[in-house]
Amino acid sequence: MDSLITAAARALAAGDALGALKRVALRDDPPALALRGIAMAQLGEHPRARELLRRAARGFGAHEALARARCVVAEAEVALAMRDLSDSPRGLAAASATLEAHADHANAWQAQLIAARQQLLLGRIDEAAATLARLAQHTLPPPLAAVADLAAAELALRSLRIDVARAALARAEAAAQHARVPALLAEVAQARTALDQPAARQLSAHGEKLLRLDAVAALLASDTLVVDACRHGIRAGAVWLPLARRPLLFALARALATAWPGDVDREALIADAFRTRHPDETHRARLRVEIGRLRALAKEMAQIEATTRGFILQPRNARPVAVLAPPIDGDQASLVALLSDGAAWSTSALALALGDSQRTVQRALAELEAAGRVRAIGQARARRWLAPTLAGFTTILLLPAALPFA
Repeated sequence: MDSLITAAARALAAGDALGALKRVALRDDPPALALRGIAMAQLGEHPRARELLRRAARGFGAHEALARARCVVAEAEVALAMRDLSDSPRGLAAASATLEAHADHANAWQAQLIAARQQLLLGRIDEAAATLARLAQHTLPPPLAAVADLAAAELALRSLRIDVARAALARAEAAAQHARVPALLAEVAQARTALDQPAARQLSAHGEKLLRLDAVAALLASDTLVVDACRHGIRAGAVWLPLARRPLLFALARALATAWPGDVDREALIADAFRTRHPDETHRARLRVEIGRLRALAKEMAQIEATTRGFILQPRNARPVAVLAPPIDGDQASLVALLSDGAAWSTSALALALGDSQRTVQRALAELEAAGRVRAIGQARARRWLAPTLAGFTTILLLPAALPFA
């Protein structure tokens, strides 16, 4: 490796992207292309960075498997920053294996960390937990340790293990200070705000109350019967009744819980569940059927009794009742939560993360764009979508595939 390449690599390690470019900007040999690509990524020019890294990977010969693997890892990190999650994970796994075989442990750990962060974005929580557990067995360099602890903190927040998340953020801050990377320190500070901002609303017949994540965790750990509109289910003690696939039953449960300890008029229940303003006898008959189904499913938690004007929720063991609602309501709440992370997402990546078809995501984005809640940049295949950060709220409870509460 010549002196200019060495100096450029040291500049990049210190976060001096412009200093690195001064040394290799006019060179087109594969090592220089790779360093230029990394420098452009540090400057936020991700499409150009990806192009340079691909050219570098193609330029390395068959006997330079280690250099090619490093390019693959660097390109995967750029793709993660671009929220382009369409590539197969097999390429990154193969690159990691090559790096391990050549004893380049730092870059191998980097590849595994990128994979864990991709899994978190896609809501594959169990896979991310397993990947981070493997990384925890090694002593990582400070920059990688900071990123690993940030990922561990997000994993803990998704399952509302607040104390574990605080400990991971403290480790991340210490590692970032040791690494002396301002961007990492800023990311840790931003992650800490999730603990201090409201994450959900507790609804009742008397109004609503904002809850932070620690208050949400305390509510779910209490003896309260919670109708959870973040995960679409009912929780009472250790019993969890998922209703994500039964939206009509969940709408009835939410209406009954919001009115507790009072009852709900039949007309209001029909309007909430069936979304009609002009009910007839068929709606009333269907309401009786659906109430019967909900009564049977929730019989271990509560009774649903008829009153002269409607129905009333009577929790067993004299439990109090609470409705836990997300900071924003609507069918596109999880989509808005993903977009509010500040990154520009492609529709294919959003579809992967949400588990919906790309066409469904495109229709939802069109509605949000018409309402002025999101905006698009770029054209055709390069089009990406952005949304402003939700001011004053954290979106942890809206992210897809969060762990069920245990």
